[in-house]
Amino acid sequence: MHTASTLARVTALAVGIAGVLAVGHVNAAAFQLKENSAKGLGRAFAGSGSAQGDASIIAVNPAGMRQLEGMQIQGDLSAISFKAEYEGTGRKPTGQPQTGGDGGDAGMIAPVPAAYFHMPIGEQAHFGVSLTAPFGFKTDYDNGWVGRYSGLKTDLKAIDLGFAASYDVNPYVSFGASVFVEHLTIELSNNIDFGTALAQSRVPGFAPGSADGKLTVEGDNNAVGWTIGGLFSPDENTHIGISYRSKVEHKITGGDATFDVPANAAAVLAVAQPGRFVSTSGKATLTLPASATLSVTHNVNDRWTVMGDVTRTAWSTAFDQVTIDYASAQPDSVLEFGYRDTTFVSLGTDFKLSDTVTLRGGVAYDQTPTTDAHRDVRVPDTSRKWLSLGVGWTPSANTEYNFGYTHLFTSDPNLIVPATTNNQGNSLTGKYKVRGDVLAASFNYKF
Repeated sequence: MHTASTLARVTALAVGIAGVLAVGHVNAAAFQLKENSAKGLGRAFAGSGSAQGDASIIAVNPAGMRQLEGMQIQGDLSAISFKAEYEGTGRKPTGQPQTGGDGGDAGMIAPVPAAYFHMPIGEQAHFGVSLTAPFGFKTDYDNGWVGRYSGLKTDLKAIDLGFAASYDVNPYVSFGASVFVEHLTIELSNNIDFGTALAQSRVPGFAPGSADGKLTVEGDNNAVGWTIGGLFSPDENTHIGISYRSKVEHKITGGDATFDVPANAAAVLAVAQPGRFVSTSGKATLTLPASATLSVTHNVNDRWTVMGDVTRTAWSTAFDQVTIDYASAQPDSVLEFGYRDTTFVSLGTDFKLSDTVTLRGGVAYDQTPTTDAHRDVRVPDTSRKWLSLGVGWTPSANTEYNFGYTHLFTSDPNLIVPATTNNQGNSLTGKYKVRGDVLAASFNYKF
């Protein structure tokens, strides 16, 4: 049986692990999350590193703790509704139409929690703790869908526990830094078209799509990152925040790759490619990107405050190339992503309706790191425009409630998956309907 060359191709394709790393999210570039504050959501996160009275500044710009009053705790919960529906066709390696459905709605409704604690130390120092989820995403397609060889399920979560400190040089200049521990978990699955590889090798009884297997990959890792920042106030009404969040390198050494191979294909593979397509451990290095933020807040008068943010995220250096190393005879896979750096820009405002009620609004433009040439079923991502509204209620000097809502306006991203990529010679051509809404609430208590 002349199966070696063909099965070598399947090995690289079956790895399909490009998908475990190239996950996407509808509410920030790729799988980056901004949802860490209901108050911030209400103004499209304008002023995230410079505005007063929002404890989420501990995670964004630790120098901004100067903007917090006394000891306080804050809890936020965001609910993200994300829809991703594929419309298009697929082709088998033979050029015939691919069987299967459209995958249904691969999106989700997911909670994103955050929590903060702030404590002043003396007259000029501050200490803060934050618990946030800066990266995360999940898609789940119906079994047997037309793009099953490119992806079935993708689930990525990153949770940060951060400890921050800052020092006020004077009432107008502050510097701060934080160190955080990030816990990353990844799970993905996709089908493997063993039927195509065996048919091309002239093994009797096999045809494209006749022997579907499955690959499931899981891994987790803890890594450390840091954030530094400064807050500069030319006067008591204007605040300028500058912050930088480091990249975080996750070295996943205990990952599991589980292969589910049909019995008829397994019998052939055991002879032609012994030691391959067997469940094994593996390792890979995944780098989550660095980002820099410039944030400005200006109090126009006693009622109006305006804010603006610009964030630049360095996707291109973090997601250039990733190598997957298996403990078995499975060959390594070198994955090319082609992500580009992105810019997020937002403008927002607060209007103090009364002593107890504040209204908010904001708009934003969020650029995707993907392009038509580098987009797959695990990243149905597109640039989007934000429209945000919010309200805050302060029933007492110690208690504050905030609510925020954002609707995302998106175009329908194209999907062109050629037969030469990691999908066993199968191709996809179509587009996605992508929609997103976010609703958030928070509670703040000052001791």
